[in-house]
Order: sequence, then C-alpha cells, then structure tokens
Amino acid sequence: MGRFPYHSDKGTLTLDCDSVVAIPVYNEAPTIERVLQTARRYACDILVVDDGSTDGTGDVLDREEGIHLIRHPQNEGYGKGLADAFGFAVRRGYDYLVTMDADEQHDPALIPTFLREISDYDIISGSRYLAELPGADPPPPERRRINREVCAVVGEVCGLDLTDAFCGYKAYQTNALRRLDITEFGYAMPLQLWAQAAHLGLRIKEIPCRRIYKDPSRTFGGSLDDPEVRRKHYLETIEREVMRLHPPGEEITCPCPVFQSFRSGKALRAVADAVRLDGEGTSED
Repeated sequence: MGRFPYHSDKGTLTLDCDSVVAIPVYNEAPTIERVLQTARRYACDILVVDDGSTDGTGDVLDREEGIHLIRHPQNEGYGKGLADAFGFAVRRGYDYLVTMDADEQHDPALIPTFLREISDYDIISGSRYLAELPGADPPPPERRRINREVCAVVGEVCGLDLTDAFCGYKAYQTNALRRLDITEFGYAMPLQLWAQAAHLGLRIKEIPCRRIYKDPSRTFGGSLDDPEVRRKHYLETIEREVMRLHPPGEEITCPCPVFQSFRSGKALRAVADAVRLDGEGTSED
C-alpha cells in the first residue's frame, strides 16, 4: 500500500501504508475536527464511524476530505462502532488497525509507537495506569476503582495481566480481528474482547499512554451513569462471555485459560466475589 512519511522529534520517518486509524465518534462536534487534523500527521488512512451523532458532528465530517466514513442512522453503541471498524479493516485488506477516541483523550502522536509495536503482537493496548507519565490527569475516583476491580477479575478469569481494561487506544493485527466475534455493542465490549483474546491465545502487550481527562464530568448515559449499575453490567458481561465460550456440560478439553478457570470454578467464583464486594478500595474509561 506504499510508504507514508510522518514527522517526529527524530526527523522525518516512514511507515508502510498497510494500516488504518479508526475513530468511533458520537456527538463530538467540538473536538473531532482537531482530532482529525492532528491524526492526519501520523496516519495514512483514517476511518470515522459516526454512531448516529445529533450535535452537528455529521456536518463537520461532511466537510472533511480524504477520510473513510461509516454512518449509523441512529446510536448503536461504542462497541458497534469498533466492530464496524474491525470489519472495515479486514474487508479492505489492511494489515493493522489502530483505534482511538474522538474526545482528545488519546494523543495521535502515539500512533507510530502503536504501529511499531504491533508487528510482534496481536493486540497492543494502551494503558493509562501502566506508568505514571508526566502531566497525567487524575482519574475520576469511581472510574479508577471499577477499572482496578475489573482488571483483577479479568486476570482471574482470563489469565491476563492488565492494568487498564477499558482504554480504547489500541492496535490490532487484522489476522487476529478475523478470529473475533464481537456481539457486545455497548461500553462493555472490551470485556468480551479480552475473554475472546485469552480463549484464542492472542499475543497481547500493554504500552503506556498519558491519562487525559478534558472533561471529567462526561457521562455514559442512562442507567450506566450509576457506577454500581455499570460495574454490575461489566461483571455480567464477563460471566456471559465465559459461559458462551464454554457452555456448562460441554464435553471438550481446551487449553485456554478461560476454559481452565471455568472448569475449576475459578472464573465464576471471581465474578461472584466481585459482585459481593461493596466497592471499597479500588474505574474504567
């Protein structure tokens, strides 16, 4: 697909144009133009998935040239935007996909770092907690608490040592995307992703990215604005995916950590124990 120059403090470098940067967006009219302007410096191709925006985001995107665009006629969920991006990258024959948010929480200057790392892994996942980077914003306390707790459950259930279960800044090999079956279209989509990735034995690495909270008061919408409702929803998603991957009574032997923890009862105990916790001590996006 050719070579693409980008500029850094080390001079002008080039990357193969075998990747696409996907940006799911919902009602981000104040920021999407700036995000695209900056992302163009580091991305060869850009896909925007507009998830039924009603705030004028669509008008902004209509003025943007040189981007790929998928529009949902109505809001279908964050996970659906990512699932559509996965399908786009696979159908168009890209080798790599980078996903990032449209609210300026992800620094596009990290795109080349993700693309350098992904050649040796199936998923490179940004983490806002792997290292305390200079200038990092403090996270909303309930989000940090839920993220810690969910990471612990994912570790017990999936055998993955994650520090950030929810960061949307990621890179994927499209060969790995072909093996995923994403059906969770809401904010809990990453938990289905982690269960499937562990089940498939995908190679995963976290890299640090700066924690940016332009607007700590941003909400999820509806009942998910209640932290305990959101937490319960996340844990139920993990349990549901474990049961889907290995239905009770299924006579198979699978070496994946999800099956091993399920067979021993460890997976469901971890979820049950988390549900019983009263939330002390330990948030997501």
